[in-house]
Parts: sequence; C-alpha cells; structure tokens
Amino acid sequence: MSEHSSTLLLFGATGDLSRRMLLPSLYALHADELIDPALRIFGTARSAYSDAEFREFARTALCEFLPEDRKAEGMIDAFLQRLHYQALDASQPDGFAALAEKIGDISGGLSIFLSTAPSLFEPTIRGLHSAGLAGDNVRIGLEKPLGNDLASSCQINDAVNAVFPEKRTFRIDHYLGKETVQNLMALRFANMLFEPLWNANAIEHVQITVSETVGLEGRAGFYDDTGALRDMVQNHMLQLVALTAMEPPANLDATAIRDEKVKVLRALRPVAEGDVVTGQYGDGAVKGEAVKSYDSDLGKPSDTETFVAIKAYVDNWRWQGVPFFLRTGKRLPERRSEIVIQFKPVPHNVFGARGGRLEANTLIIRLQPEEYVRLLVMAKEPGLDRGGVTLREVPLDLSLTTAFAGSRRRIAYERLLLDLIEGDQTLFVRRDEVEAQWKWVDAIRELWKSTGLKPKNYGAGSWGPNAAIALAERDGVSWHE
Repeated sequence: MSEHSSTLLLFGATGDLSRRMLLPSLYALHADELIDPALRIFGTARSAYSDAEFREFARTALCEFLPEDRKAEGMIDAFLQRLHYQALDASQPDGFAALAEKIGDISGGLSIFLSTAPSLFEPTIRGLHSAGLAGDNVRIGLEKPLGNDLASSCQINDAVNAVFPEKRTFRIDHYLGKETVQNLMALRFANMLFEPLWNANAIEHVQITVSETVGLEGRAGFYDDTGALRDMVQNHMLQLVALTAMEPPANLDATAIRDEKVKVLRALRPVAEGDVVTGQYGDGAVKGEAVKSYDSDLGKPSDTETFVAIKAYVDNWRWQGVPFFLRTGKRLPERRSEIVIQFKPVPHNVFGARGGRLEANTLIIRLQPEEYVRLLVMAKEPGLDRGGVTLREVPLDLSLTTAFAGSRRRIAYERLLLDLIEGDQTLFVRRDEVEAQWKWVDAIRELWKSTGLKPKNYGAGSWGPNAAIALAERDGVSWHE
C-alpha cells in the first residue's frame, strides 16, 4: 500500500458537511500545495450531476464558505479540475460497478471518506468490496455516528473490519483535528512546567465545557433520536477527557498515543445517580433574540435531552479522587469549547489578610471560538503598601492567533483529510476507544432508564438547569463562565 493515496473518494459529496467543510478544506490543501498535484478527487452521492455540474456545485460552496482573502479565481479553477463525480445510491449494489469504472486505476492508492447514514454503512462496505474498491491499497475514513449504542457500533465495526482491517480504518472525530487539541499534547509533553503537577497531588478538579447557542438547525430527526449525551459526550468530550488525563506516550506514534487514551477510557468510573443532570431548553432568549422551546422547534413533545452535566472520575493512580466535570448543551448563552484545569491552593498563605484573597492557579485551554491557553496566577499590584503587599489574579496568555500571527486558522478537516490521504492514524479513533466510550455512555443511559430520569427544563440563554450548578457546588466548585 502506497503511503500517499493518489485518489480520494468522497461519499455524501453534495451534502452540507461537504459544502461547509470538506470542499473548502481540500481547496486549502490544494492552494497551500500540501497535496500531490496529481491527486484526483471523486465525489459521489444520489444527486444526478455530471462532472461539470459537480464542479459548479463546488465553486458555489467555495464562494460561500471561503474567506475573502482565499478566493483566488485562478486557484479555484485549478482546484476544480481535480474534481470528478459519479451518482450513486448506496443502497443499490449495482451502482458500485459504475463508480469503480469512473474512478479507474487505483494502483496508486485510494482513500475513501464515508459520511452516510448508519443504516447505509454495511451496504456501502459490501458494495465497495464487490466493485474492487476495498483492496490492500485502499483506506477508509468513517464519519460519525458509528451506531447509537455499543451493540450497533460493534455491528458496524464488524462489517467494516470484514473488509477493511484496523490499520486501514480511520474513524473521524473532528475535534481531534483542532489546533488547540493538538496543542494540549504539546503543552503537556513539550514543557517541564506542567507535567510534574498534572496529577491528583496538585489538581483539584477539571472542567470540560462544550456549549452551543444554536438549536436543532435542520437536524431535528437525527438529534431527537440521539440527544446531547450521544451526540457530544460519547465522542468529542470523552476524547478531550482522554487527551487531558492520558499518561505520556513513549513517542508520537499513532499506536502509542491511542494505547494511552484507551487506558483512560477504560478507567472511567461508572456514573452514580446523583452525578448526572439532564435538561431540555424551554422558551428564552439567546444573544438578545427570543427563541422557542425544544418541543416547539421539534413540533412535538419529546423527552430527549439537550443538556448534560456529569461528574466523572478516572480511577487510576494519577487521577484518583479528582472530579472531571463535563457540561454540554444547546441554546446556552455562548458558543464555547474549553478545558479548565483548576489547581489546588497553596498550602499556606504567607501574605496573610493584607494580601487579599489568594486564588488558586487556573489553566484555561480554549478550543473555540478563540484559540488560546491562559494561566491565571497571583501577582503583586504595583504601588507602595505599608506592612505588606496587595495581590491580584492576572492572566498569562498565549493567544494562538497572536503568537502565530502569520499562520492561517485552519479547518479541523484540513488536518484530518491530509492525514487520511497520507495514512497517518494518530488523530483518528481506534475501535477499542469507541467501544470503551459506548460502554460508559450506555451505562448512563441505562441508569436514566432504571431511575426514570427525565430532562429538567432550562430557559434558552441560560447555563442549563439549576441542578447542574448544584452538581458542581456540592464539591465547592463553580462552573467557569
């Protein structure tokens, strides 16, 4: 199998993900000369497009979603010449032969990006195999959702594994393509400063928040069948937990990193009844605009949760007794993804009452919308003080935008598509990780079922139900806002 694929095949090429993320990402890789000039890109979906019509579809998407300073007409024209298209109904096996004929020679390696409904995974895999598009020089990238529980996930993975072994399977979690997520490893393992303190001896608790201001946004059917726990916690948030809590790997080899992540996921303690809160947004206001309740957006009553807060524990030597507070929801006051590391206070305040309130150090790793690392430390206020000093909490900031001013902020899928084409599995999720995540989440859902837990109402534009505040405050913790 060649290291770099000479052909890329996009399933769902006319969908929203392709318009917003995949085509702009591939254009960026092309414009920055990061992909081979000879790389061919094929799109497939149900839409009956010709090559020319697909190229016009792509041009429209690029004009809509590219930043103005990236819209170079000649560069766009050159990129569009890479694109080809073949219509396909993945549920009809006969169509795959025409797809294979359209693609032609794949001796230089084929990478497949599969974004489709879970029900179409198995027929698509069978169709690829029957058409000769699943050989030893073919690798496949799988976009979530990979099932809706452990059993269905195993069924999909078994179907994939029957044709594509693990070394040629790339499970995508787009959060792992974000610069700041990758910077988390750099922060921990390239600096002596933090690693000696990165444990239960020095850290009081960890908070991970992924908040959204939007509601259903055209995903009503999918979201109502899924909910916040399976949509966000099962994948994105647990991957952030794993990267935060993992032991230092021996090297940056994909196997070494994923071995350490899965140890964390397997060490997650089953969640107790009092350590989880669910909610569903009601009427309210977000950013000054009135918004309707979830039931109104959906058009019918529902018990699906749009908010989850969890107190989790990693039962191992490094993290024993340190709570990890996880929080995610829709229709919250702001869009934000961040990891907050709260260190313990100093053991003795030598400044006494004259120094003022002595705050414990806090490390904030912001993933979006801004990307920065901020360490809150205590410093002396300038001036002359009789009999002592006055202290104040101040930030030490690393803004990625400022520190790397000449660098363009990249879409996460740029990194992931490039790694798929080049065969680097480091930022992709291994099967045992997925199954450990589902096992933990399935136990939470079973707990809800056995206790009859229903989502608590919270006003749109708030930070969730009051019970989520109480969940943290029982440990003397306030959510970082």
